[in-house]
Amino acid sequence: MKTTSKILAVAGALLLLGGCVSMPSGPGVMVLPGTDKSFDQFRADDVECRQFASSQVGGSTPDSIAESSGVKSAAVGAVVGAAAGAIIGGHRSAAAGAGTGLIIGGAAGAGAASSSQRTLQQRYDIGYTQCMYAKGHKIPSAARYENSRRPVSSNTTPPPPPPTAGAVPPSPTAGAYPPPGTPPPPGVK
Repeated sequence: MKTTSKILAVAGALLLLGGCVSMPSGPGVMVLPGTDKSFDQFRADDVECRQFASSQVGGSTPDSIAESSGVKSAAVGAVVGAAAGAIIGGHRSAAAGAGTGLIIGGAAGAGAASSSQRTLQQRYDIGYTQCMYAKGHKIPSAARYENSRRPVSSNTTPPPPPPTAGAVPPSPTAGAYPPPGTPPPPGVK
């Protein structure tokens, strides 16, 4: 019986510690005032766009979603653990199984909570960014550079295609000049 109470105490401490983590409520993206916008207009648009973004996520906050997700996972873990303990070892094992299930469910709940927070924050940020951009404000973006193995320059010519069997290779000046007897293009004298 002591083992079960220790397990439940540890699980409760883990859940309380997980409850201390909180996400900021608001946009996680930078927006700058538009070229012809005053700072007062920017602030008014910011308030309006925060309300719009909040409505896009159903009024939920990242913390409320994380809490809900974590509690559900812990509860399901405890129920499944109790059932497994009862099936395997009888009445005494049901309590130990519930405690173990609560710990495992709590750990899984922490992962699910984190994922839920990120997803909700991304949805909020998208709504906020769309609104602010539509109102004429600037959305900075990070430049992305790819590291190329060979430099590309504008004055290089592509390599010739491989020769086919029985084909005569073209002369180095083929295609450089029009064939003899060809009239000049229109407008050229």
